[in-house]
Amino acid sequence: MSYTSFIARRYLRSQRNAGFFSFITAIAILGVMLGTATLIIALSVLGGFEQEITDKVVGFTSHVQVLGFQNIPLPDYEENSFLMDTSFPVISSVSPFVSREALIKAGDAVDGILLKGVDPVRDNTKVRQYIVSGAYDITRRQGEMPKLVLGRRLADRLSLAVGDKATLFGIGRMGNQGEPRVVQFRVSGLYESGMAEYDEVYGFTDLTDAQVLFQYGDAVSGYDIVLADVDSAESVAEGVQELLGYPHYGRTVFDTYRNLFSWIELQKKPVPIILGLIIVVATVNIIGTLLMMVLDKTREIGILASMGATRWGITRIFLRQGLTIAVWGTALGNILAFVLCYAQYSGKILSLPSDIYFMTSVPILLKVEYFILVSAITIALSALSSLVPARLASRLHPVTAIRFS
Repeated sequence: MSYTSFIARRYLRSQRNAGFFSFITAIAILGVMLGTATLIIALSVLGGFEQEITDKVVGFTSHVQVLGFQNIPLPDYEENSFLMDTSFPVISSVSPFVSREALIKAGDAVDGILLKGVDPVRDNTKVRQYIVSGAYDITRRQGEMPKLVLGRRLADRLSLAVGDKATLFGIGRMGNQGEPRVVQFRVSGLYESGMAEYDEVYGFTDLTDAQVLFQYGDAVSGYDIVLADVDSAESVAEGVQELLGYPHYGRTVFDTYRNLFSWIELQKKPVPIILGLIIVVATVNIIGTLLMMVLDKTREIGILASMGATRWGITRIFLRQGLTIAVWGTALGNILAFVLCYAQYSGKILSLPSDIYFMTSVPILLKVEYFILVSAITIALSALSSLVPARLASRLHPVTAIRFS
């Protein structure tokens, strides 16, 4: 061990206390720890919000939707699905659907529903992962009643449970001029995504049953397209529109929910600045701690200089002190952030009103990148902040330091 490391370690020890760190050192480490943990937790929560909202929105729509202008039903969906699958390598799946508003009646209760009929074979929605009762089963077998999967909130308003029957009233493809059709469904499953605007409105059934209810024949309302890379959504939407022509047009999930994603981006922009200030405040504690140590150890610094210690050697002593504080504070901050994030991730301790935040609990996205990035920034800033008191200590004149200490 070099003499600079030995002296730096001794300076950090408490001289009047049996503890490893002195009180002032412990305060500096605590400041770095809290700053590091706060920044990691904030980034994890913001990342969790973005991922949760994106996953749920895409789960009910898709990365790209191809629709008809003015809701014109689209024919030849088998051929068009094949064209899109083969023309764009980035496309993971294409699922045709029929989606229209309808009335749903159970007993004396009547409510509105946005019924979406999907092909069970090519269904690419993520609703099945939110099932809380029954099963995500929309396939109607021969001799069975059409099946319906509902949001729990809507089912509760209608007093429906799995296995109950519900009657749907659908207007034909010609709008209000068409003859309404009445079809009875059996509830096969209930889902709860935590997003009230979906759980209170959306219902899912087999594509052919939706075509019968809305009198679509062999036509569909559009196509849900899921991509391997969501960043390609804009180019795929434009390419599909050119490929299929009128009346097809494509829109991305970012176009459909522009306000929502703009809000997320707006929240993310000031966060690095605001939370970066927390780290700066924590590193200022290191400057204050080392300056107090320099004042307290002025005589010792003078003696070291008189014994032949170089300016760089004295500088290294206080740099090592600053880095030791930074490393301990950063390590403890990482541990604290991981424990708190994991507790929220697994236990859902902090809840949220789903009608406001689109989810029932504070989301967490644990990424190694967050821990590495914050740790690197914290240690780098701590090293820079340690230079000021370290350089001051190295510039003390030996005779003056000994005489006036």
